[in-house]
Amino acid sequence: MTLSAQALNKLADVVLHAQDHAHTIPKVTLEHPQMSIEDGYAVQHELRRRRILRGERLIGLKGGLTSKAKMDQMGVHSPSFGFLTNIMASPENAAITFSSMIHPRVEAEIAFVTNRELGGPDCTIDEVLAATEYVIPAVEVIDSRFENFKLDLISAIADNASSCRYVTGGRPRGARDLDLRTVGVVIEKNGVIQALGAGAAVLNHPANSIVMLVQHLAKYREILPAGSFVMTGGITEAIPVKAGDSIVARFQDMGSVSLHFV
Repeated sequence: MTLSAQALNKLADVVLHAQDHAHTIPKVTLEHPQMSIEDGYAVQHELRRRRILRGERLIGLKGGLTSKAKMDQMGVHSPSFGFLTNIMASPENAAITFSSMIHPRVEAEIAFVTNRELGGPDCTIDEVLAATEYVIPAVEVIDSRFENFKLDLISAIADNASSCRYVTGGRPRGARDLDLRTVGVVIEKNGVIQALGAGAAVLNHPANSIVMLVQHLAKYREILPAGSFVMTGGITEAIPVKAGDSIVARFQDMGSVSLHFV
């Protein structure tokens, strides 16, 4: 790491306040251009520690920027990872309060729920599939806290990979009961198709997102626990939304997820 503990704690203060109060901040790398990816994760880990300390419950993790469409959209070239807590979860057909966010966008994802722990730098896709209790359709609401949604990879990591809310729906399926590479996804906003794609858009197979996540965790001597909920990243580009918009994401052979903004 290149930043001092004092600088990292100050950045965590700034990012957490922006997350809690839905206001924008400059990219963290503008003030600290020497920041490394490790510094970005150090800020994120401090955010996780503080949020758990104040009563949130860690329920899983997420991959971000795992598709070419998202990488191109955000101008970065490698995935990022973040954490998910209980307060981010919303039920199917949820009404999401727009004023609690800054410039939200939605993306359709295939989420995994694990039934055994995964760990180590040599994790494979077969191990991930064997450790999966089920997969389920999900929509993530992302909301970068950075001005004009302009960010770089390090800033995104420090902001917990732009996490905000998520909604699950459809029906659980066995990970080996479908060809997750060819599962088609369509996102509609107010009844109009906005984007479409297939599971292979995420690192050629959504389970590869978890492989990379487990390998990432190994660097910090952490594992992915049994019972984890993992979002594998947007299959298409993220779709901007505003108050009054209704979203439906339709997943081939898995059902649909709906939500609306009020």
